Amino acid sequence: MKIHEYQAKELFRKYNVPTPKGKLAHTSDEVAKIAEEFGYPVVVKAQVHAGGRGKGGGVKLAKTPADVKPVADSIIGMTLVTKQTGAQGKKVRKVLVEEGLNIKKELYLSIIPDRETATVAFVCSQDGGMDIEEVAAKTPERIITVSVSPITGFQPFHARKICFGLEIEKDLQKQMTALTKNLYELFVAYDCSMVEINPLIITAEGNILALDAKMDIDGNALYRHPDVKEMRDIDEEDPVEAEAAQFGLNYINLDGNVGNIVNGAGLAMATMDIVKLAGASPANFLDVGGGANAEAIENGFRLIMKDPAVKGILINVFGGILRCDILAQGVVQAATKLKLRVPVVVRMEGTNVDEGRRILAESGLDLINAKDLADAAEKVAKIVA
Repeated sequence: MKIHEYQAKELFRKYNVPTPKGKLAHTSDEVAKIAEEFGYPVVVKAQVHAGGRGKGGGVKLAKTPADVKPVADSIIGMTLVTKQTGAQGKKVRKVLVEEGLNIKKELYLSIIPDRETATVAFVCSQDGGMDIEEVAAKTPERIITVSVSPITGFQPFHARKICFGLEIEKDLQKQMTALTKNLYELFVAYDCSMVEINPLIITAEGNILALDAKMDIDGNALYRHPDVKEMRDIDEEDPVEAEAAQFGLNYINLDGNVGNIVNGAGLAMATMDIVKLAGASPANFLDVGGGANAEAIENGFRLIMKDPAVKGILINVFGGILRCDILAQGVVQAATKLKLRVPVVVRMEGTNVDEGRRILAESGLDLINAKDLADAAEKVAKIVA
């Protein structure tokens, strides 16, 4: 689960990771009031779940009282378009107002799990304030990685490696050591899948602060973090994906025309791959779970039919916990109830598969049996062609 910058910085401060002084605002009047409290200049930053906000016009400096309301009005309510939002952009409903700082140097610092080495990896660069993907593509030698074993945890030598790699001056190394150690503890304590600071700044006064903050928390661990669960912003999520979560379904909206209903995440990934190989394009990822029932199938249909681009639906189910005949009855029931407007190809294997196929064939509905996954992909690809 992603959280906003201002929320991430609240957690940073909880773990003694230095950040600029800042407050949240929803109107230009609130921005002006905060600016008077902090003193000028102030930075007004759009709060959306996307990077590249500055390039999209979502981060601006207000140097005087005359600047502050026009700056705030230009950001609050705008549709911010960045590389990460897509062409549709995201509406800005709130902003973070922060004190202006004298920036001497900008660095990049992030923490991610490294599955290849089974470690927690610090990824650092002296090229802060830039897209790290651009740095990696053009000057990969400017990126350093420091791996931390989760068994031994963060040690002083890890901090020394980071300081050396980023060429941190000797009188600032104590600050950097404390910051990286505290950031690691935050990463582990909150079951993060990513923490990123871009840029991490060194001020002219000799202070190191997180000027930006991004955090992504493993959704499977939210039961351990009720404080983070309360930070969820439904406005930042795809409305269909949010609705799916309420049904206990794993749904991700894509840009194709083949709707997919599959029981199991791995099987769903394989299904999307084979649909692509058949020449079609998946409209969604939808995992209804290993123990899917008729209600889950019905909810899956309902979610998929909200996408006008869908021209055909592929159901790919392995009948283990759920028998194929029960699944087929659920599909017929849901298709009849929802009056589906597109053909449905069903591939099923497992317990009572022959009876399940018979139920589909005799339903009188536009439900097409497939003998295997390749056959299913070919049939649905012809439908949407």
